[in-house]
Amino acid sequence: MRRIVEPEIMGEAKQAKAYDAANFSDSHNRRVEVFKELAPPQAQRGEFLDLGCGSGDLIFRFLSALPEASIIGVDGSEAMIALARDWVERRAEFNERASFVVAFIPHDHLPRSRYATIMSNGFLHHLHEPQNLWKTIQELATPDTFIFVSDLRRPKSMEEARRIVEERASNEPEILKRDFFNSLCAAFEIPEIELQIAQAGISGLAVRALDEIHLVVYGFLE
Repeated sequence: MRRIVEPEIMGEAKQAKAYDAANFSDSHNRRVEVFKELAPPQAQRGEFLDLGCGSGDLIFRFLSALPEASIIGVDGSEAMIALARDWVERRAEFNERASFVVAFIPHDHLPRSRYATIMSNGFLHHLHEPQNLWKTIQELATPDTFIFVSDLRRPKSMEEARRIVEERASNEPEILKRDFFNSLCAAFEIPEIELQIAQAGISGLAVRALDEIHLVVYGFLE
């Protein structure tokens, strides 16, 4: 199946709230587990940058699992960032460990630091120009920065995408099922991501499947 792009930004408040209210516990907890399996100890503490953080659910799961980490979340959707900020204001234990920035990538004014980890979860498939992610990572990472990019994998057909939506999101609102289907159709296959990385002139990153619909890119830039 050829890739069908979807809107880059979940800008509607209704859309953002439906996404935020959805139950991603299994998937998001698994991302944290995979990160802890792959990342060396020094990458699990210090300052993180999360590109395309959405409403912040994964950030809070990472912070709960990594007590020595702090995370800056970046997203182009003001609606998503508003939800993330509202959530962190109600969780005093995260007040000084989570901050959020509304910005598109690439952007000259993204926060710059010596990041222990730069991560992105479920963001790559939204991008019409995926090199924007890889170029941003290149600009902000040092040789000591661990890279962790997880995302969806595109099914072989629309019929397969519909089956996955019904199996995994049958009880979710129609707006979320629609967005999930569109995201599956917009996702990349592993060889496509390997080509993107090569075209960016990046070496040192591995790409592997996690399950039927997820993949991860990880490693250190060489």
